[in-house]
Amino acid sequence: MTSDPIADLIAAHGLPASYREVVARYWQPLANAIARRAADSSPLIVGINGAQGSGKSTLCAFLEVLLGARQLRTVTLSIDDLYLGRADRAQLAQKVHPLFATRGVPGTHAPGLGIAIVDAVLSGHDFDLPRFDKGTDDRTDAAERISGPVDVLLLEGWCVGCRAQADEDLLEPVNSLEADEDPEGIWRSVSNLWLRGDYARLFGLIDMLVMLKVDSFETVIANRLKQEEKLRAARPDAPGLMDEAAIQRFCQHYERLTRHMLGDLPPRADVVFELGPDQVPVALPKTLPAGLASGRLPS
Repeated sequence: MTSDPIADLIAAHGLPASYREVVARYWQPLANAIARRAADSSPLIVGINGAQGSGKSTLCAFLEVLLGARQLRTVTLSIDDLYLGRADRAQLAQKVHPLFATRGVPGTHAPGLGIAIVDAVLSGHDFDLPRFDKGTDDRTDAAERISGPVDVLLLEGWCVGCRAQADEDLLEPVNSLEADEDPEGIWRSVSNLWLRGDYARLFGLIDMLVMLKVDSFETVIANRLKQEEKLRAARPDAPGLMDEAAIQRFCQHYERLTRHMLGDLPPRADVVFELGPDQVPVALPKTLPAGLASGRLPS
C-alpha cells in the first residue's frame, strides 16, 4: 500500500479532505514556481508573509512535501522561533520600554540568529533550527539539527519582508495601547529603528517573497482567537494561554505594522494570495501563469 503524503498532511492538520483541491489549485502552482526559481538559483530563500492565523505554517508544510517530490530539500524557519526568551524581553522592557516584554514587534526577535541560519544555508553548512514555545511564551532547548545542503529555505512570519515606516507615520497612535502605554512614541520608534537594521538585513536575503493577504486587521483578531482555541484544546494547562480580552490587547501590539504591510507589501511581493474568510485563496495570482497550474500532486 503506497502512502499519500498530501492526505497524511491534510489529516495531521485537521483539514477537510476537500483541502486537497486547494493544494492542487494554489499550492502546487506556487511550488512549481519556486522549483523553477530554485533551478536557476540554489539555495533559494523564500519569504512567506502573512498575518496571524493566515495559514503560513500550513502552507509551508505542504510546500515541503510538494518540493520534496521534486527532489528539492526544503526546510522551514519560522520567525516566531527567533523570539527572544522571557528573561531577555523582560530586560529589554526594563531598559528600553515596558511594551517590549510582549513578544511580537521588531526588537523582540533575534534577527542576527536568522541571518546566521540563512548564511549557513547559502554556504551549505550544518545549522540548528531554534524553537519557541508559545504555550510557555519562552524559548526551548529543543533545537533541530539540519545537516547537509538545503535547496530551499522557507522563512515564514507575520512581519517577514516588512519595511520600516516613515518617521512622520509614527506620530499618531493607531489604537488605545499606543495612546495609553506609548504616548511619547518611544516603543514604536525603537521598533521601527530595529526594522531598519538587522531585520532589513535579514529580509534583504530573501530571493522570492510570497504574501498571504487577509482582507482586514479585524480578520487577524478573529484568526488569532481561533489559534488560541486550538492551543487551549491541545494544551489546556499551558501557562501562556490568553483569554479573549488578553488576545484583543495582544493583537494591538501587531496592529500598526499589520496595517502598514497590507498597503506596502503587495506591490513588492513576487506572489500575493488574496485570502477569503476561510483563509483559502480566492483566485490564482496573476504572477503564477496558468501553465504553472498543471501538475499531478505527489501520492
